[in-house]
Amino acid sequence: MQKNQIVVIGSSNLDYIVTTDHFPKGGETIEGLSFTQAMGGKGANQAVAACRSGGAVSFITCVGNDLNGKNALTYYNKEGIDVSLALVKENVTTGTASIWVDKHGENSIIVIPGANQYLSSDYIIPHSNRLIQANTILLQMEIPYETVKTICKISTGHTKVILNAAPAYSIEDEILQSIYMLVVNETEAETISKCQIEQIGEEEMVKTLLEKGVKNVILTLGSSGCIYSNGTDWLKIPAFKVQVKDTTAAGDTFCGALAVGIGKYSEIKQALIYATAAAALCVTSLGAQPSIPDEQDIVTFLNQNNIYL
Repeated sequence: MQKNQIVVIGSSNLDYIVTTDHFPKGGETIEGLSFTQAMGGKGANQAVAACRSGGAVSFITCVGNDLNGKNALTYYNKEGIDVSLALVKENVTTGTASIWVDKHGENSIIVIPGANQYLSSDYIIPHSNRLIQANTILLQMEIPYETVKTICKISTGHTKVILNAAPAYSIEDEILQSIYMLVVNETEAETISKCQIEQIGEEEMVKTLLEKGVKNVILTLGSSGCIYSNGTDWLKIPAFKVQVKDTTAAGDTFCGALAVGIGKYSEIKQALIYATAAAALCVTSLGAQPSIPDEQDIVTFLNQNNIYL
């Protein structure tokens, strides 16, 4: 079977990860438990997740002409990801993220975009053919919004665009109507809909997003799983019970595996279960990309839970 051709367009960062018993209060100095560095960025995480999950992945990103950028591209090449269209920007630093992880596995993140903010529409437009020839395009919001809009417009009617609207951003209805699938958590859904989940409920939130013209909506609910609807069909996929060490990149892993699952399986329910399993495995290890499972890991985990897709 030919692999699903996926183009991921998004950010690439170097993550600086600190584990600590608890997060410091303002003005407080505390002792951390560990410090590590790893490749990250929502775009890069999703590219790695899609590749390890069984997709044929091209990654369009922007890094600086510095050691971090060179190391990142070398690393993604070794992962089996095509980075031939990555932009290397002179006199700009590669993006970085400072990630704090507490004893419960919850995280707080500060991102410095660096080169990511230079991934412009002007760079994307000459590569339009690459976009419309793909099976799936996977997008996030850590690159300029104008670039996201351009990609959606180019791809309309040609390629399935999965937009993970993270970090939270207010998106125009015109863009929402042009994409195949919107993946959001509760905060992101509230930002787009201008409604509060506490007031209207989860299903009504999904309906509100569908009314904006989105064809397929996935509302992720952390340890409660996710809700899917296309306006006709409704699915609630529960999360797998695992020992949580670090939730960093769980959402990205879900999105990358989902992009693969949509091409791999005949039913959306199968793709959602596959993506949910991948995210569950991700949170059992520390770090973003080091924790992302491969295809065999996901299948084995599903089989251990008596699920055979």
